[in-house]
This record gives sequence, C-alpha cells and structure tokens, in this order.
Amino acid sequence: MPHMIFIEKNGSRRACDFAAGENVLAVAQRNGIDIEGACGGAMACSTCHVIVAAEWYKKLPKAVAEENGMLDLASGVTRTSRLGCQVILTDALDGLTVRLP
Repeated sequence: MPHMIFIEKNGSRRACDFAAGENVLAVAQRNGIDIEGACGGAMACSTCHVIVAAEWYKKLPKAVAEENGMLDLASGVTRTSRLGCQVILTDALDGLTVRLP
C-alpha cells in the first residue's frame, strides 16, 4: 500500500498509508494528525494548509484559483503550500512528504 509522510508541528515524522483517490486531509484525519479541516474539505477555509516538500510539489497538479485564494488566508504560506483537501493522492505519490505549518 502506498504511504505518505507527515512532518508534524513538533518535527516528528509519521508515515501513513493511503488509497489512491483519497486526499491528504482525509489521510491526516484518519491517522490522528493534528490538522483541522473545518470546512470538511469543501475548499471554504484554509485550516488544512500543508507545506509540500519541494521535490514533491512539482509532481502535483497546479492549484486552481479558488485554492490559491483560500491559501491567502492561511498563515505561514510558502511557495509549496497547498490545501490538504485539494491534494488527491495517486500511486505515483507514494512517499509524498508534507509538513504542517
């Protein structure tokens, strides 16, 4: 099964399995990662903001304008920031690493 790595706020790393088609927010919540996702993945907030490792960021589809608008509301945004609810996982993303801001 493919997995992804979360780097939590305290710096610890947690590997979590995922199924293709899930998003980063769902994987985080299922595994007790400290990420809110207040809007339930409707792209109506920025509480699932994650920072994608640079080597993985270019492998993701580009963010749509609405996602970029929501990221404008997040704190600690970087050039590789994404909303976890908008990163749909595929087998090609096995090993994806994201950091919680």
